[in-house]
Amino acid sequence: MDFNSGGGGGGNELHNNQFYQCEENKPLLGEMSEGNNNTKLGAGPCKRSLHHCSSSGMRYKLLHEGDIQVCVVKHPRTFLSKILTSKFLRRWEPHHLTLTDSSLTSATPTGYMETSLSYSSIEDLQLLSWDNAPKYCVQLSFPGGTVLLQAANSYLRDQWFHSLQWKKKIYKYRKVLNNPSRWDVVLKEIRALVDMALTSPLQDESIHQAPLHIISTLLAENSNLSTQDHENIILAIAPLLENNHPPPDLCEFFCKHCRERPRSMVVIEVFTPVVQRILKHNMDFGKCPRLRLFTQEYILALNELNAGMEVVKKFVHSMHGPTGQCPHPRVLPNLVAVCLAAIYSCYEEFINSLKEIRNGCQQQNDRKPPMPLRLLRPEPPTPPSATLLPLSTNASPPHEILVELERNNNSANVRRKGGPSGGDSEPNLIDCLLVSPAVNTLSIQLPAQADRVLGCFALILKMLSDYDDWRPALAIFTHTVHTSAHAYTRFAEDPRQEVHSCLLSVRSGKDGWFQLYSPGGVACDDDGELFASMVHILMGSCYKTKKFLLSLAENKLGPCMLLALRGNQTMVEILCLMLEYNIIDNKDTQLQIISTLESTQVGLRMYEQLCDRQRELKELQRKGGPTRLTLPSKSTDADLARLLSSGSFGNLENLSLAFTNVTSACAEQLIKLPSLKQLNLWSTQFGDAGLRLLSEHLACLQVLNLCETPVTDAGLLALSSMKSLCSLNMNSTKLTADTYEDLKVILLHNSYKCKDILIISVIIT
Repeated sequence: MDFNSGGGGGGNELHNNQFYQCEENKPLLGEMSEGNNNTKLGAGPCKRSLHHCSSSGMRYKLLHEGDIQVCVVKHPRTFLSKILTSKFLRRWEPHHLTLTDSSLTSATPTGYMETSLSYSSIEDLQLLSWDNAPKYCVQLSFPGGTVLLQAANSYLRDQWFHSLQWKKKIYKYRKVLNNPSRWDVVLKEIRALVDMALTSPLQDESIHQAPLHIISTLLAENSNLSTQDHENIILAIAPLLENNHPPPDLCEFFCKHCRERPRSMVVIEVFTPVVQRILKHNMDFGKCPRLRLFTQEYILALNELNAGMEVVKKFVHSMHGPTGQCPHPRVLPNLVAVCLAAIYSCYEEFINSLKEIRNGCQQQNDRKPPMPLRLLRPEPPTPPSATLLPLSTNASPPHEILVELERNNNSANVRRKGGPSGGDSEPNLIDCLLVSPAVNTLSIQLPAQADRVLGCFALILKMLSDYDDWRPALAIFTHTVHTSAHAYTRFAEDPRQEVHSCLLSVRSGKDGWFQLYSPGGVACDDDGELFASMVHILMGSCYKTKKFLLSLAENKLGPCMLLALRGNQTMVEILCLMLEYNIIDNKDTQLQIISTLESTQVGLRMYEQLCDRQRELKELQRKGGPTRLTLPSKSTDADLARLLSSGSFGNLENLSLAFTNVTSACAEQLIKLPSLKQLNLWSTQFGDAGLRLLSEHLACLQVLNLCETPVTDAGLLALSSMKSLCSLNMNSTKLTADTYEDLKVILLHNSYKCKDILIISVIIT
């Protein structure tokens, strides 16, 4: 740095080597004081004043750059007072100075500021003023000289003073805490740093964030600290966290502490107000995802306490507040974001594995036929003959997810759970994955803590739906994201349109939640009770329209008839309205609906009331009933018996029980259908006992589908007595090669006599 004297005096050059480095390893606890107040400057009008923020109460914004007048005086320390009281104070140079992290730099590095002035070379900072002239200066003392900064007014001078003082001290703390020696001394320095940030008259986000970043760097570089040291540091910085979000590195440290010591009092005493502030004031977790992770780990730590979920409930209630209306609009979206992200994280590895399979197979061969993958819930094992998925005799492990892969030469006929009726096919987890033909089953292990995470955050979503003021927004947030059955029950019970309308589909062609919760849907696990509740509230509000009934008739007629067959009053009303509004054009379907209504007392009563208004319905039924009938998926033997006993089915020729839960016991009802010619038992539990009964009574049966049923050779041989049988599907059964040849000879002989064509579809497994 070149310091030139002005006013005709001889210039002296002050070289850089005269700026020696001050000791950086001395304690900084006393640096909040501005020096000795009793320092005597000698007689004269020039005065050095000490500025404390507590005395004036003024607040300033942290300066990062600005224009100011600069004067540099080289002098022995003993002549400082004489120089400052001289008539002429050398010349002043205008500079645009920048306060970097380590030095004071000019945008025009010439003259006095040819070289940057390091903060470490500044020995002291003072405020100066003159009685005989309105000059507002800041004095920067360095070995062998003084730098004077002259501002336009006293406020700007004080702003420069506090900004330089802050930059200098932060620089020193960063140097000291980057190379810690004794941790007891480090802890004292951290407390002094926090106290400095809290008492600074500067108002800027970086005033509190800079110390937090220094401490987070310290913790990241010293990961081998003891637990007690960790807690002491957290307690020391707690005052800074009351009004500030922790930086990302500090969030990572907090997450680790929550995982390793969830029962520590630090979690309750220090982290609770921090998390509360995050949930109340955070605007976007995408900008700082570690804030979300910290909130997630904090909630899981609360769940580890003795009271468990009771503590979590109290925390959620504290975030809502005691009144009926939550005063903080950001709490709900932030809680939902935390919960959904935590739940997704449990399946993230699983989903990424499926994506890798898809991407890898697409690169190998793009012409392979698509094979859908489905996520199956762990459930008790089914007989091996009833499914394509080979299951062991033991139940699935608690954290294991099985993915069923199905292949068919005709991709349009790939089997899906729910059957072909009513459009109840289960959606793919990732549409049209291309996989290797050698792959039959994938078994993917979830993390061990999955149950704990899923249980905790699913319960939080359930609690959120219990607050009336949160429910409308929660319904919107979860319009396309699954939460819990309890939440959708509350949505269905809520009379407000903005709440229960979110149960409908987002757009045309995409199922809504009330459709996915229908019997046979991917989310249904309660025999359709929630589905019926959803439809009830939708029909009871503004949705009692022909358009809504049309959508039910097109997509969910099967589930509606199944629940009506079981006596659900809402579904009985739905079916009556379909008949009354002429929603159904097909006569066989109309007759099936009528038979369903007559199978229960409530349905019969409502149907009779309808017939009193429309006499033509009775005339339609008198003609002998429908010729075609399809039972909804998930129907049972009792449902079939109740339906067939409700009226006349003498004309019934085609009956589909595919993908239902019927067994051989339903054969007692099937043999009462004398005109039956086509029977579809695909993927049911219909066995040998039922086949023997059918072979004795249904002489007119021509088409029989036994695909994926538990029938064996003993039952299949009984079919040899059926003279009219011309189409038989035994795909994926326990049929052996010998029985197949014997049965083929007998049925070919029968078909030759009947002059019909025999079709036998057999794949021996």
